[in-house]
Amino acid sequence: MPAITGLTAGKVDVNSVVNQLMTVERQPIDKLNKKSTSYQTQLSVFGGVKSSISNFQAAVQKLKGTGSFQTYKVNADTSILNVTAGSTAVAGSYALEISSLAQSQQLIAAGQLSSTAAIGSGATTTLSFDFGTISGGTLSPTTGTYTGASFGSNGSGVKTVTIDNTNNTLEGMRDAINKAGIGVNATIINDGSGTPYRLALSSTASGVNNSLSISVAGDAAIANLVGNDPQGTQNLSQTLAAKNANFKVNGVAITKTSNTVTDAIQGVTLNLNKETIAPTNLTITKDTAAISAAANSFVTAYNDLNNSLKSISAYKTATSSGGSLAGDPAIRQMISELRDILSSTVTGGGFTTLADVGINSKPGTGLVLDATKFDAAVTNNLTDLSNLFTSTTGYATKFDAWAKSSLNVTVTTRTSNISQNISDIAKQVESQEVRMANIKKRYTAQFTNLNNMLASLGSTQNFITQNLG
Repeated sequence: MPAITGLTAGKVDVNSVVNQLMTVERQPIDKLNKKSTSYQTQLSVFGGVKSSISNFQAAVQKLKGTGSFQTYKVNADTSILNVTAGSTAVAGSYALEISSLAQSQQLIAAGQLSSTAAIGSGATTTLSFDFGTISGGTLSPTTGTYTGASFGSNGSGVKTVTIDNTNNTLEGMRDAINKAGIGVNATIINDGSGTPYRLALSSTASGVNNSLSISVAGDAAIANLVGNDPQGTQNLSQTLAAKNANFKVNGVAITKTSNTVTDAIQGVTLNLNKETIAPTNLTITKDTAAISAAANSFVTAYNDLNNSLKSISAYKTATSSGGSLAGDPAIRQMISELRDILSSTVTGGGFTTLADVGINSKPGTGLVLDATKFDAAVTNNLTDLSNLFTSTTGYATKFDAWAKSSLNVTVTTRTSNISQNISDIAKQVESQEVRMANIKKRYTAQFTNLNNMLASLGSTQNFITQNLG
Protein backbone atom coordinates (compact mmCIF):
# COMPACT_ATOMS: atom_id res chain seq x y z
CA MET A 1 0.00 0.00 0.00
CA PRO A 2 1.36 3.46 -0.85
CA ALA A 3 2.03 5.97 1.93
CA ILE A 4 -0.99 8.07 2.82
CA THR A 5 -0.48 11.83 2.77
CA GLY A 6 -2.71 14.46 4.37
CA LEU A 7 -1.93 13.57 7.98
CA THR A 8 -0.51 16.68 9.70
CA ALA A 9 -0.04 17.69 13.29
CA GLY A 10 -3.27 18.82 14.81
CA LYS A 11 -5.56 18.20 11.82
CA VAL A 12 -6.35 15.62 9.12
CA ASP A 13 -7.11 16.58 5.50
CA VAL A 14 -10.25 14.40 5.43
CA ASN A 15 -10.94 14.55 1.68
CA SER A 16 -7.35 13.82 0.74
CA VAL A 17 -6.97 10.88 3.11
CA VAL A 18 -10.39 9.39 2.25
CA ASN A 19 -9.76 9.65 -1.51
CA GLN A 20 -6.42 7.86 -1.12
CA LEU A 21 -7.99 5.11 0.95
CA MET A 22 -10.83 4.75 -1.57
CA THR A 23 -8.31 4.33 -4.39
CA VAL A 24 -7.12 1.20 -2.62
CA GLU A 25 -10.66 0.06 -1.82
CA ARG A 26 -11.73 0.46 -5.47
CA GLN A 27 -9.04 -1.85 -6.85
CA PRO A 28 -11.48 -4.82 -7.16
CA ILE A 29 -13.86 -2.60 -9.14
CA ASP A 30 -11.02 -1.44 -11.38
CA LYS A 31 -10.18 -5.08 -12.07
CA LEU A 32 -13.82 -5.81 -12.92
CA ASN A 33 -13.98 -2.81 -15.27
CA LYS A 34 -10.77 -3.92 -16.94
CA LYS A 35 -12.25 -7.38 -17.41
CA SER A 36 -15.45 -5.87 -18.82
CA THR A 37 -13.40 -3.80 -21.29
CA SER A 38 -11.69 -7.00 -22.42
CA TYR A 39 -15.07 -8.65 -22.97
CA GLN A 40 -16.30 -5.59 -24.86
CA THR A 41 -13.30 -5.91 -27.14
CA GLN A 42 -14.07 -9.60 -27.72
CA LEU A 43 -17.70 -8.75 -28.47
CA SER A 44 -16.59 -6.17 -31.03
CA VAL A 45 -14.21 -8.67 -32.62
CA PHE A 46 -16.94 -11.29 -32.91
CA GLY A 47 -19.13 -8.62 -34.51
CA GLY A 48 -16.43 -8.28 -37.15
CA VAL A 49 -16.27 -12.08 -37.51
CA LYS A 50 -20.03 -12.17 -38.03
CA SER A 51 -19.79 -9.50 -40.71
CA SER A 52 -16.96 -11.33 -42.51
CA ILE A 53 -18.86 -14.63 -42.48
CA SER A 54 -22.03 -12.91 -43.73
CA ASN A 55 -20.11 -11.30 -46.59
CA PHE A 56 -18.58 -14.65 -47.47
CA GLN A 57 -21.98 -16.33 -47.34
CA ALA A 58 -23.44 -13.71 -49.68
CA ALA A 59 -20.64 -14.38 -52.16
CA VAL A 60 -21.15 -18.15 -51.86
CA GLN A 61 -24.88 -17.85 -52.45
CA LYS A 62 -24.24 -16.15 -55.79
CA LEU A 63 -22.81 -19.51 -56.86
CA LYS A 64 -25.53 -21.59 -55.24
CA GLY A 65 -29.16 -22.41 -55.90
CA THR A 66 -30.79 -19.50 -57.70
CA GLY A 67 -27.50 -17.63 -57.91
CA SER A 68 -25.34 -16.86 -60.93
CA PHE A 69 -25.72 -20.27 -62.58
CA GLN A 70 -29.45 -19.52 -62.85
CA THR A 71 -28.96 -15.97 -64.11
CA TYR A 72 -29.92 -15.17 -67.67
CA LYS A 73 -29.36 -12.31 -70.08
CA VAL A 74 -32.26 -11.05 -72.13
CA ASN A 75 -32.03 -9.36 -75.50
CA ALA A 76 -35.27 -7.68 -76.56
CA ASP A 77 -36.61 -4.41 -77.94
CA THR A 78 -37.61 -2.69 -74.69
CA SER A 79 -39.82 -0.22 -76.53
CA ILE A 80 -42.03 -3.20 -77.42
CA LEU A 81 -41.70 -5.35 -74.30
CA ASN A 82 -39.69 -5.68 -71.09
CA VAL A 83 -38.56 -9.17 -70.19
CA THR A 84 -37.38 -10.76 -66.94
CA ALA A 85 -35.91 -14.26 -66.95
CA GLY A 86 -36.06 -16.15 -63.65
CA SER A 87 -34.09 -19.12 -62.38
CA THR A 88 -36.36 -21.66 -64.14
CA ALA A 89 -35.98 -20.05 -67.56
CA VAL A 90 -34.49 -21.96 -70.49
CA ALA A 91 -32.09 -20.41 -72.96
CA GLY A 92 -33.70 -19.94 -76.33
CA SER A 93 -34.83 -17.60 -79.09
CA TYR A 94 -38.43 -16.50 -79.63
CA ALA A 95 -40.38 -14.46 -82.18
CA LEU A 96 -43.19 -12.31 -80.75
CA GLU A 97 -46.06 -10.58 -82.53
CA ILE A 98 -48.33 -8.31 -80.45
CA SER A 99 -51.63 -7.54 -82.15
CA SER A 100 -53.37 -5.84 -79.20
CA LEU A 101 -52.63 -4.76 -75.65
CA ALA A 102 -54.88 -5.42 -72.67
CA GLN A 103 -56.75 -2.42 -71.35
CA SER A 104 -59.43 -1.59 -68.77
CA GLN A 105 -62.90 -0.38 -69.53
CA GLN A 106 -63.24 3.40 -69.05
CA LEU A 107 -66.63 4.95 -68.17
CA ILE A 108 -67.56 8.59 -67.66
CA ALA A 109 -70.64 10.26 -66.14
CA ALA A 110 -72.56 13.29 -67.32
CA GLY A 111 -71.07 16.70 -66.44
CA GLN A 112 -71.97 18.58 -63.24
CA LEU A 113 -71.72 22.26 -62.35
CA SER A 114 -69.77 21.54 -59.18
CA SER A 115 -67.66 18.72 -57.79
CA THR A 116 -68.66 19.58 -54.22
CA ALA A 117 -72.41 20.23 -54.55
CA ALA A 118 -74.77 17.63 -53.09
CA ILE A 119 -76.40 15.24 -55.57
CA GLY A 120 -79.86 14.00 -54.58
CA SER A 121 -81.43 14.07 -51.14
CA GLY A 122 -78.64 12.35 -49.21
CA ALA A 123 -80.68 9.22 -48.62
CA THR A 124 -78.60 6.10 -48.00
CA THR A 125 -77.78 4.62 -51.37
CA THR A 126 -75.90 1.44 -52.33
CA LEU A 127 -73.73 1.24 -55.42
CA SER A 128 -73.20 -2.39 -56.50
CA PHE A 129 -70.36 -3.19 -58.87
CA ASP A 130 -70.22 -6.46 -60.81
CA PHE A 131 -67.36 -7.47 -63.08
CA GLY A 132 -67.75 -9.50 -66.24
CA THR A 133 -67.91 -9.67 -70.03
CA ILE A 134 -70.04 -7.60 -72.40
CA SER A 135 -71.03 -9.73 -75.38
CA GLY A 136 -72.77 -8.96 -78.69
CA GLY A 137 -74.78 -5.86 -79.37
CA THR A 138 -73.69 -2.59 -80.93
CA LEU A 139 -71.67 0.20 -79.30
CA SER A 140 -72.73 3.70 -80.33
CA PRO A 141 -69.64 5.84 -81.08
CA THR A 142 -71.71 8.93 -80.24
CA THR A 143 -73.20 8.00 -76.85
CA GLY A 144 -70.75 5.30 -75.82
CA THR A 145 -73.60 2.95 -74.89
CA TYR A 146 -74.54 -0.57 -76.01
CA THR A 147 -77.67 -1.73 -77.78
CA GLY A 148 -78.65 -5.39 -77.70
CA ALA A 149 -75.64 -6.51 -75.65
CA SER A 150 -75.54 -9.07 -72.83
CA PHE A 151 -73.46 -9.10 -69.65
CA GLY A 152 -72.00 -12.19 -68.01
CA SER A 153 -70.48 -11.91 -64.54
CA ASN A 154 -66.95 -13.28 -64.11
CA GLY A 155 -67.87 -14.72 -60.72
CA SER A 156 -65.56 -12.56 -58.63
CA GLY A 157 -68.54 -11.30 -56.62
CA VAL A 158 -70.52 -8.08 -56.37
CA LYS A 159 -68.77 -5.26 -54.49
CA THR A 160 -70.73 -2.45 -52.79
CA VAL A 161 -70.15 1.16 -51.76
CA THR A 162 -72.50 3.19 -49.56
CA ILE A 163 -73.35 6.81 -50.39
CA ASP A 164 -75.28 9.02 -47.95
CA ASN A 165 -75.57 12.65 -46.88
CA THR A 166 -71.88 12.68 -45.86
CA ASN A 167 -70.52 11.90 -49.32
CA ASN A 168 -73.23 12.51 -51.92
CA THR A 169 -71.03 14.80 -54.05
CA LEU A 170 -68.76 13.94 -56.97
CA GLU A 171 -65.72 14.22 -54.71
CA GLY A 172 -67.45 12.25 -51.96
CA MET A 173 -68.39 9.42 -54.32
CA ARG A 174 -64.90 9.40 -55.81
CA ASP A 175 -63.29 9.11 -52.40
CA ALA A 176 -65.75 6.49 -51.15
CA ILE A 177 -65.20 4.25 -54.19
CA ASN A 178 -61.41 4.54 -54.00
CA LYS A 179 -61.36 3.97 -50.23
CA ALA A 180 -63.47 0.82 -50.57
CA GLY A 181 -60.71 -0.90 -52.56
CA ILE A 182 -63.16 -2.92 -54.62
CA GLY A 183 -61.17 -2.97 -57.85
CA VAL A 184 -62.55 0.28 -59.27
CA ASN A 185 -60.66 3.54 -59.77
CA ALA A 186 -62.62 6.79 -59.56
CA THR A 187 -61.41 10.23 -60.70
CA ILE A 188 -62.95 13.58 -61.60
CA ILE A 189 -62.24 15.15 -64.99
CA ASN A 190 -62.79 18.82 -65.83
CA ASP A 191 -63.67 19.04 -69.54
CA GLY A 192 -63.92 22.85 -69.59
CA SER A 193 -67.56 22.93 -70.62
CA GLY A 194 -70.49 24.66 -68.90
CA THR A 195 -70.93 21.56 -66.73
CA PRO A 196 -67.29 20.53 -66.57
CA TYR A 197 -67.00 18.10 -63.66
CA ARG A 198 -67.37 14.47 -64.71
CA LEU A 199 -66.93 11.34 -62.59
CA ALA A 200 -64.75 8.80 -64.42
CA LEU A 201 -64.70 5.10 -63.45
CA SER A 202 -62.49 2.24 -64.56
CA SER A 203 -61.69 -1.28 -63.47
CA THR A 204 -58.27 -1.68 -61.88
CA ALA A 205 -57.91 -4.98 -63.77
CA SER A 206 -57.64 -5.10 -67.55
CA GLY A 207 -59.22 -7.68 -69.83
CA VAL A 208 -62.63 -8.19 -71.42
CA ASN A 209 -63.92 -10.13 -68.39
CA ASN A 210 -63.44 -7.11 -66.12
CA SER A 211 -66.02 -4.78 -67.66
CA LEU A 212 -68.41 -3.08 -65.21
CA SER A 213 -72.08 -3.34 -64.49
CA ILE A 214 -73.28 -0.85 -61.85
CA SER A 215 -76.65 -1.03 -60.15
CA VAL A 216 -77.94 1.61 -57.70
CA ALA A 217 -80.43 1.10 -54.88
CA GLY A 218 -81.60 4.28 -53.15
CA ASP A 219 -81.46 7.90 -54.34
CA ALA A 220 -82.77 8.27 -57.90
CA ALA A 221 -80.48 11.20 -58.67
CA ILE A 222 -77.39 9.09 -58.01
CA ALA A 223 -78.90 6.19 -59.97
CA ASN A 224 -79.46 8.51 -62.94
CA LEU A 225 -75.81 9.60 -62.70
CA VAL A 226 -73.86 6.32 -62.30
CA GLY A 227 -76.29 3.45 -62.85
CA ASN A 228 -74.98 1.42 -65.79
CA ASP A 229 -76.36 -1.92 -67.03
CA PRO A 230 -74.66 -2.90 -70.33
CA GLN A 231 -77.77 -4.88 -71.32
CA GLY A 232 -80.23 -2.24 -70.11
CA THR A 233 -80.21 1.38 -68.95
CA GLN A 234 -76.77 2.99 -69.27
CA ASN A 235 -76.18 6.38 -67.67
CA LEU A 236 -72.41 6.22 -68.15
CA SER A 237 -70.62 6.62 -71.45
CA GLN A 238 -67.92 4.10 -72.37
CA THR A 239 -64.82 5.88 -73.69
CA LEU A 240 -62.62 2.77 -73.83
CA ALA A 241 -63.71 -0.85 -74.09
CA ALA A 242 -62.03 -3.54 -72.04
CA LYS A 243 -59.59 -5.56 -74.14
CA ASN A 244 -57.34 -8.59 -73.80
CA ALA A 245 -53.73 -8.79 -74.83
CA ASN A 246 -53.43 -10.83 -78.01
CA PHE A 247 -50.01 -11.94 -79.20
CA LYS A 248 -48.09 -14.83 -80.71
CA VAL A 249 -44.96 -16.59 -79.48
CA ASN A 250 -43.23 -18.50 -82.28
CA GLY A 251 -46.53 -18.44 -84.17
CA VAL A 252 -48.65 -19.74 -81.28
CA ALA A 253 -51.61 -17.44 -80.57
CA ILE A 254 -52.02 -16.42 -76.91
CA THR A 255 -54.69 -14.32 -75.19
CA LYS A 256 -54.24 -12.82 -71.71
CA THR A 257 -56.24 -10.36 -69.65
CA SER A 258 -53.10 -8.50 -68.56
CA ASN A 259 -50.08 -7.02 -70.31
CA THR A 260 -47.92 -8.71 -67.68
CA VAL A 261 -47.63 -12.33 -68.72
CA THR A 262 -45.83 -14.89 -66.55
CA ASP A 263 -46.81 -18.21 -68.08
CA ALA A 264 -46.34 -17.92 -71.83
CA ILE A 265 -42.64 -18.88 -71.70
CA GLN A 266 -41.30 -20.96 -68.81
CA GLY A 267 -39.55 -18.85 -66.18
CA VAL A 268 -40.00 -15.65 -68.20
CA THR A 269 -42.13 -12.61 -67.41
CA LEU A 270 -43.25 -10.53 -70.39
CA ASN A 271 -44.42 -6.93 -69.94
CA LEU A 272 -46.03 -5.91 -73.22
CA ASN A 273 -45.62 -2.23 -74.10
CA LYS A 274 -46.96 -1.74 -77.62
CA GLU A 275 -48.33 -3.50 -80.66
CA THR A 276 -45.95 -4.70 -83.37
CA ILE A 277 -46.03 -4.32 -87.13
CA ALA A 278 -43.59 -7.16 -87.68
CA PRO A 279 -42.33 -9.96 -85.39
CA THR A 280 -39.79 -8.89 -82.78
CA ASN A 281 -37.05 -11.21 -81.55
CA LEU A 282 -36.40 -12.20 -77.95
CA THR A 283 -33.30 -14.18 -76.95
CA ILE A 284 -32.50 -15.64 -73.54
CA THR A 285 -28.95 -16.80 -72.78
CA LYS A 286 -26.96 -17.79 -69.72
CA ASP A 287 -25.23 -14.79 -68.17
CA THR A 288 -21.68 -16.15 -68.22
CA ALA A 289 -20.24 -12.79 -67.17
CA ALA A 290 -22.25 -12.98 -63.95
CA ILE A 291 -20.81 -16.45 -63.25
CA SER A 292 -17.23 -15.22 -63.67
CA ALA A 293 -17.94 -12.16 -61.51
CA ALA A 294 -19.43 -14.40 -58.82
CA ALA A 295 -16.32 -16.60 -58.85
CA ASN A 296 -14.12 -13.53 -58.35
CA SER A 297 -16.32 -12.38 -55.46
CA PHE A 298 -16.11 -15.84 -53.91
CA VAL A 299 -12.29 -15.90 -54.05
CA THR A 300 -12.02 -12.39 -52.59
CA ALA A 301 -14.52 -13.08 -49.81
CA TYR A 302 -12.83 -16.36 -48.86
CA ASN A 303 -9.42 -14.72 -48.63
CA ASP A 304 -10.79 -11.81 -46.60
CA LEU A 305 -12.52 -14.15 -44.15
CA ASN A 306 -9.60 -16.56 -43.81
CA ASN A 307 -7.06 -13.77 -43.32
CA SER A 308 -9.29 -12.08 -40.75
CA LEU A 309 -9.74 -15.29 -38.73
CA LYS A 310 -6.01 -15.99 -38.80
CA SER A 311 -5.15 -12.44 -37.75
CA ILE A 312 -7.43 -12.26 -34.71
CA SER A 313 -6.46 -15.74 -33.46
CA ALA A 314 -2.69 -15.43 -34.02
CA TYR A 315 -0.48 -16.25 -31.05
CA LYS A 316 1.89 -13.72 -29.52
CA THR A 317 5.46 -14.00 -30.80
CA ALA A 318 8.73 -12.15 -30.32
CA THR A 319 7.84 -9.87 -33.21
CA SER A 320 4.05 -9.78 -32.88
CA SER A 321 1.68 -8.90 -30.05
CA GLY A 322 -0.78 -11.55 -31.22
CA GLY A 323 -4.43 -11.25 -32.17
CA SER A 324 -7.25 -9.91 -30.02
CA LEU A 325 -8.52 -13.51 -29.68
CA ALA A 326 -5.14 -15.20 -29.64
CA GLY A 327 -5.51 -18.98 -29.72
CA ASP A 328 -9.29 -18.81 -29.39
CA PRO A 329 -10.49 -22.41 -29.95
CA ALA A 330 -13.70 -21.42 -31.74
CA ILE A 331 -11.84 -19.27 -34.27
CA ARG A 332 -9.15 -21.91 -34.79
CA GLN A 333 -11.92 -24.47 -35.38
CA MET A 334 -13.48 -22.24 -38.05
CA ILE A 335 -10.15 -21.98 -39.86
CA SER A 336 -9.76 -25.75 -39.76
CA GLU A 337 -13.30 -26.32 -41.08
CA LEU A 338 -12.76 -23.91 -43.96
CA ARG A 339 -9.55 -25.70 -44.87
CA ASP A 340 -11.27 -29.10 -44.75
CA ILE A 341 -14.03 -27.96 -47.12
CA LEU A 342 -11.48 -26.45 -49.47
CA SER A 343 -9.55 -29.72 -49.67
CA SER A 344 -12.66 -31.88 -50.12
CA THR A 345 -13.86 -33.25 -53.48
CA VAL A 346 -17.15 -33.05 -55.34
CA THR A 347 -18.99 -35.95 -56.98
CA GLY A 348 -21.40 -36.17 -59.88
CA GLY A 349 -19.57 -34.19 -62.55
CA GLY A 350 -16.47 -33.83 -64.64
CA PHE A 351 -14.88 -31.40 -62.16
CA THR A 352 -14.08 -32.63 -58.66
CA THR A 353 -11.88 -29.86 -57.17
CA LEU A 354 -11.66 -26.10 -57.41
CA ALA A 355 -8.25 -26.45 -59.02
CA ASP A 356 -9.95 -28.20 -61.96
CA VAL A 357 -11.55 -24.86 -62.90
CA GLY A 358 -8.61 -22.60 -62.09
CA ILE A 359 -9.24 -21.74 -58.43
CA ASN A 360 -5.98 -22.62 -56.72
CA SER A 361 -4.67 -22.29 -53.18
CA LYS A 362 -1.39 -20.40 -53.00
CA PRO A 363 0.63 -20.44 -49.73
CA GLY A 364 0.84 -16.99 -48.19
CA THR A 365 -1.76 -15.60 -50.59
CA GLY A 366 -4.87 -17.72 -50.29
CA LEU A 367 -7.12 -18.56 -53.20
CA VAL A 368 -6.09 -17.35 -56.66
CA LEU A 369 -8.36 -17.42 -59.71
CA ASP A 370 -7.00 -18.36 -63.11
CA ALA A 371 -9.49 -16.37 -65.19
CA THR A 372 -8.56 -18.04 -68.48
CA LYS A 373 -9.10 -21.55 -67.14
CA PHE A 374 -12.31 -20.61 -65.33
CA ASP A 375 -13.79 -18.84 -68.36
CA ALA A 376 -13.00 -21.91 -70.46
CA ALA A 377 -15.00 -24.01 -68.01
CA VAL A 378 -17.87 -21.53 -68.22
CA THR A 379 -17.85 -21.68 -72.01
CA ASN A 380 -17.26 -25.40 -72.55
CA ASN A 381 -18.42 -27.23 -69.41
CA LEU A 382 -21.11 -25.13 -67.79
CA THR A 383 -23.07 -28.15 -66.52
CA ASP A 384 -20.03 -29.68 -64.80
CA LEU A 385 -19.05 -26.27 -63.44
CA SER A 386 -22.52 -25.77 -61.99
CA ASN A 387 -22.33 -29.22 -60.38
CA LEU A 388 -18.99 -28.30 -58.79
CA PHE A 389 -20.68 -25.50 -56.85
CA THR A 390 -24.42 -26.20 -56.63
CA SER A 391 -24.76 -29.98 -56.20
CA THR A 392 -25.34 -31.53 -52.78
CA THR A 393 -21.58 -32.09 -52.46
CA GLY A 394 -20.70 -28.83 -54.24
CA TYR A 395 -18.45 -26.21 -52.71
CA ALA A 396 -21.09 -23.48 -52.58
CA THR A 397 -23.50 -25.87 -50.89
CA LYS A 398 -20.92 -26.91 -48.26
CA PHE A 399 -19.59 -23.40 -47.65
CA ASP A 400 -23.13 -22.04 -47.30
CA ALA A 401 -23.99 -24.73 -44.75
CA TRP A 402 -20.78 -23.94 -42.87
CA ALA A 403 -21.60 -20.23 -42.82
CA LYS A 404 -25.11 -20.85 -41.49
CA SER A 405 -23.81 -23.13 -38.76
CA SER A 406 -21.01 -20.76 -37.79
CA LEU A 407 -23.36 -17.79 -37.58
CA ASN A 408 -26.23 -19.55 -35.85
CA VAL A 409 -24.20 -21.69 -33.46
CA THR A 410 -20.60 -20.63 -32.93
CA VAL A 411 -20.86 -16.85 -33.25
CA THR A 412 -24.27 -16.61 -31.61
CA THR A 413 -23.22 -18.80 -28.67
CA ARG A 414 -19.97 -16.93 -28.08
CA THR A 415 -21.48 -13.46 -28.34
CA SER A 416 -24.32 -14.53 -26.05
CA ASN A 417 -21.84 -15.81 -23.46
CA ILE A 418 -19.70 -12.69 -23.70
CA SER A 419 -22.74 -10.44 -23.36
CA GLN A 420 -23.83 -12.39 -20.30
CA ASN A 421 -20.37 -11.97 -18.77
CA ILE A 422 -20.53 -8.21 -19.37
CA SER A 423 -23.96 -8.11 -17.77
CA ASP A 424 -22.77 -10.12 -14.75
CA ILE A 425 -19.78 -7.82 -14.27
CA ALA A 426 -22.03 -4.76 -14.47
CA LYS A 427 -24.16 -6.18 -11.65
CA GLN A 428 -21.04 -6.89 -9.58
CA VAL A 429 -19.78 -3.36 -10.16
CA GLU A 430 -23.14 -1.92 -9.21
CA SER A 431 -23.10 -3.90 -5.96
CA GLN A 432 -19.51 -2.88 -5.26
CA GLU A 433 -20.32 0.78 -5.89
CA VAL A 434 -22.96 0.62 -3.14
CA ARG A 435 -20.34 -0.91 -0.86
CA MET A 436 -17.81 1.79 -1.82
CA ALA A 437 -20.29 4.52 -0.97
CA ASN A 438 -20.78 3.05 2.51
CA ILE A 439 -17.02 2.67 3.06
CA LYS A 440 -16.38 6.24 1.97
CA LYS A 441 -19.12 7.45 4.27
CA ARG A 442 -17.55 5.50 7.16
CA TYR A 443 -14.01 6.80 6.45
CA THR A 444 -15.28 10.36 6.19
CA ALA A 445 -17.09 10.07 9.52
CA GLN A 446 -14.07 8.48 11.22
CA PHE A 447 -11.58 11.12 10.14
CA THR A 448 -14.03 13.95 10.78
CA ASN A 449 -14.47 12.60 14.32
CA LEU A 450 -10.67 12.35 14.62
CA ASN A 451 -10.35 16.03 13.67
CA ASN A 452 -12.98 16.93 16.27
CA MET A 453 -11.09 14.89 18.87
CA LEU A 454 -7.79 16.55 17.99
CA ALA A 455 -9.40 19.95 18.19
CA SER A 456 -10.85 19.07 21.60
CA LEU A 457 -7.47 17.82 22.81
CA GLY A 458 -5.88 21.04 21.60
CA SER A 459 -8.36 23.14 23.60
CA THR A 460 -7.79 21.04 26.69
CA GLN A 461 -4.02 21.39 26.30
CA ASN A 462 -4.33 25.17 26.06
CA PHE A 463 -6.55 25.28 29.12
CA ILE A 464 -4.14 23.21 31.21
CA THR A 465 -1.16 25.21 30.02
CA GLN A 466 -2.83 28.50 30.93
CA ASN A 467 -3.85 27.26 34.38
CA LEU A 468 -0.42 25.80 35.16
CA GLY A 469 1.22 29.05 34.03
